Amino acid sequence: MKKNKAIHYANGPSLEDINSTVNIPKNVGFWRTLFAFSGPGALVAVGYMDPGNWITSIKGGSEFKYKLLTVILISSLIAMLLQSMASKLGIVTKMDLAQATRENTGKKLGIILWIITELAIMATDIAEVIGSAVALELLFKIPLLLGVIITIFDVMLLLVLTKLGFRKIEALVVTLIAVILLVFAYEVLVSNPNWGEVIKGYFPHSKLVTNPSMLTLSLGIVGATVMPHNLYLHSAISQTRKIDRNNPKDVRRAVRFANIDSNIQLTGAFIINSLLLILGASMFFGHTKDLGGEEFVNLYNALNDHKIVGSIASPILSTLFAIALLASGQNSTITGTLTGEIIMEGFIHLKFPLWIRRIVTRGLAVLPVIICVILYGGKESAAEDLLLYSQVFLCIALPISMFPLIIFTSSKKLMGEFANHKLISFIAWISAIVLTILNLQLIWETGKKFFGF
Repeated sequence: MKKNKAIHYANGPSLEDINSTVNIPKNVGFWRTLFAFSGPGALVAVGYMDPGNWITSIKGGSEFKYKLLTVILISSLIAMLLQSMASKLGIVTKMDLAQATRENTGKKLGIILWIITELAIMATDIAEVIGSAVALELLFKIPLLLGVIITIFDVMLLLVLTKLGFRKIEALVVTLIAVILLVFAYEVLVSNPNWGEVIKGYFPHSKLVTNPSMLTLSLGIVGATVMPHNLYLHSAISQTRKIDRNNPKDVRRAVRFANIDSNIQLTGAFIINSLLLILGASMFFGHTKDLGGEEFVNLYNALNDHKIVGSIASPILSTLFAIALLASGQNSTITGTLTGEIIMEGFIHLKFPLWIRRIVTRGLAVLPVIICVILYGGKESAAEDLLLYSQVFLCIALPISMFPLIIFTSSKKLMGEFANHKLISFIAWISAIVLTILNLQLIWETGKKFFGF
């Protein structure tokens, strides 16, 4: 392996236009320092509360009440572990995960890995495009196809925010997360859940593995939670803070506060996913047939249906649901576009003007959705099926990102004193292997369902 300085010079920094652009104050207290480092964790956290998570969490609550809350908890803890390693990799080596992988593979394998990862980014973005388009249809009666086309222009917002500074992107994402959190906190409160059963739901139980239907949905929640693009994203945007990388004390401080920021934001994502499942359980448990499947439109209509949710049914609840869905889609499209840049530059060293890179990244995600909508006459059910297939593909791509991350961050040659402790590496390997097995199981179960084998 080459020395770090040679690697940095060959690859160049991640996202050069925003790298080391956020100043960190010196000799200030804990809270001011934490505020300066806060932001990247929020951009990562949105990937754990995207429209794909919505469907699996609400469905989990509506079918099995609060029993799958333990799956959300375990998935969130694994996510915290992986994301802390991703941010540390970027801060210590000044390389993102794509650059580090390419540096240790070669051109041909790098291109193959880029294609697979690019497809994973596309698969992730498909859920965000569908979520945003459906939200526009629900709120403004915009046809689904037109809503999908409108999402192409999301990249212009990102271009404007980038010109204004990376902190503006972070501020917008945090604001949208706050909107989602407040909406679902309100809807859960008015749904009056059984809090005793909620607490019990966080404890594992045997039915998770003995009940085939519960196991399949549990795998879906895990697959929708831990996604590969977040590892690339975090390893890159952790470099946006301006620190003295020749000063070990400064690097240690950056690693520490990046980890705190990530854990705080992922705790927020854990709370939102819990709220989604609690909402599904308290409002829809026992009414899965009335929902007519797992479409966003049916959930929107159910919140205004007295037969399903009782006296609390209201157009306000439906509207708030659609607003939160739009916020979730917009948040995730911002991070998906950034990740597209990261993997293109990291794996194949290909650089385009900023606006071209972002339009290409968005176009790759929008195209299959447009084709699907046109072929099936604008039916939301077809878009939902596409969303499901995209989540299954993410299961295939996840090990390609997880295993290199663990290898790199466990290497003393690459990370020096910041290499993972042996216990952390052991837990990470066990988590990665278990996740891979669960994802393979999800692929098998999905294949049996749709192809009959």
